[in-house]
Amino acid sequence: MVGGLAAGLLGIGGGLIMVPVLLMIFPTIGISGAHLVHIAIGTSLAAIVFASITSVYSHHRHGGVLWGVFARFAPGMVIGAMLGSTVAHYLPGDVLKAVFGVLEIVVALQMAFGRQPPASRQLPRIVPLTGVSTTFGAIASIMGMGGGAMTTPFFLYCNITARNAIATSASLGLPTALFGAIGYVVSGWTTEGLPELSAGYVYLPALAGIVVFSVLFAPIGAKLAQVLPARTLKRIFAFVLMGLGLHMILA
Repeated sequence: MVGGLAAGLLGIGGGLIMVPVLLMIFPTIGISGAHLVHIAIGTSLAAIVFASITSVYSHHRHGGVLWGVFARFAPGMVIGAMLGSTVAHYLPGDVLKAVFGVLEIVVALQMAFGRQPPASRQLPRIVPLTGVSTTFGAIASIMGMGGGAMTTPFFLYCNITARNAIATSASLGLPTALFGAIGYVVSGWTTEGLPELSAGYVYLPALAGIVVFSVLFAPIGAKLAQVLPARTLKRIFAFVLMGLGLHMILA
């Protein structure tokens, strides 16, 4: 429910909110242990896959996706997502949670105080572009999100219009989340001590619940977004992320 409202109201994929919320909910239903954070991130990525399908279709239908840019950026995002899930598998849960919290606070500060980057250059050549996209994919996979918080500002900086930057970033979230989720399934497949009804680090009952409630509540959030001003929405987003990031570090 929270993820669905956030996706519709704040225009986000949900991972930045979904992971901390899952970490609060899982212990209340008996899920705990050394791999709790991994399960929350893997489940979040799997949920984003389903949410991204409709998002990609919608953006494509409205002509916002720059498929040429997508084709140049997606391979690195996919490689990074697989690498990120592999690295996360070997990180202790407390370390992974602290890294998530710090990165979430950085995103919150950028949202609250950062200015839109000036459109001062074009997309880099293929080698540096692959380096950038691979880094973004790895960070997105470690944080359980699609990566739009990084790719959208980067595209704006590279002289791509806001409409195209948002649409292309949203579309890149699908392969990033898909291969990140696959990585969490594979890396956690033989891990002992995971809850029943798990596919690796993806907890299937939670995945089903997130998908259902996201479909139901995202339209409500979208309607609220038509009423509240954009600046207010950004401040709400930043405030929520800051609180969740601090909770991830201190709790």
